Amino acid sequence: MQATRLDIPDVMLIEPRVFGDERGFFFESFNQRQFDEAVGHHVEFVQDNHSRSTKGVLRGLHYQLPPFAQGKLVRVVRGEVFDVAVDIRKNSPTFGQWVGEYLSEDNKKQLWIPEGFAHGFVVVSEVADFLYKATNYYSPESERSIAWNDKDLKIAWPLLEEVVVSEKDAMAVALNDAEI
Repeated sequence: MQATRLDIPDVMLIEPRVFGDERGFFFESFNQRQFDEAVGHHVEFVQDNHSRSTKGVLRGLHYQLPPFAQGKLVRVVRGEVFDVAVDIRKNSPTFGQWVGEYLSEDNKKQLWIPEGFAHGFVVVSEVADFLYKATNYYSPESERSIAWNDKDLKIAWPLLEEVVVSEKDAMAVALNDAEI
């Protein structure tokens, strides 16, 4: 496994070693010891989630308030998405900045998004199956959303003319108005 810190250093791109031949491929999608070494501390995951979305569906930017904040290790097992993490830690030197990566079934890349970040993705393939491990349980009362199209964030989403969002995400607020 190769772990690369992105422009926001707490967010990491995880690339597994893939062994492939004419029969197919094999790779270790998660190894607790290697993951903890990469991030520099023990991370306990308590919930796995799976979503399926069609082209142009944009989910996010979601987060949960403390004490229910979630870290997420995300990957795509079918299709491709553009995945985004936004730093919403008020005292962080990268507050309000975002990083984005293409994750796909072909590149098998994963993104580690620690607590204190809003997260979202848009599907760029016909369909995508998106898996994520979470460090805390889902808490509807503490869930919040930041507008995916916040003019101050200036996220360079692909497929903007085709975006489909839920009613909840359409009502999300700008980062400057968000409860964080």
